[in-house]
Amino acid sequence: MPDFHIHRPHTLGLERARKITRKWIASAEKQYDVTCTVTEGETSDRVQFKRSGFSGAVNVSAEHFAIDCKLGILYGAFKNKIEEEVARQLDTALAKEAAKVAKA
Repeated sequence: MPDFHIHRPHTLGLERARKITRKWIASAEKQYDVTCTVTEGETSDRVQFKRSGFSGAVNVSAEHFAIDCKLGILYGAFKNKIEEEVARQLDTALAKEAAKVAKA
């Protein structure tokens, strides 16, 4: 069972969700030294990520994002703060993309 799970519905469609995901991957690999593996599908994508101390996956579809993260002992002590930050970043990215859609 993951140490935390975040689920966010959206109405952006798969292509816009993929755009958010690509930005997240670039940021995570650079900022947190995370290794990401992307498996694209017709209706959804799965991004598996890992580094020393934590691992998990992001499932991306036209209707939702679902993040599961398993934290090691060291990061487990900061679970609440990490979960809140991940949720905040996802919510911000979704809001920015939704605002772009609304302007179009």
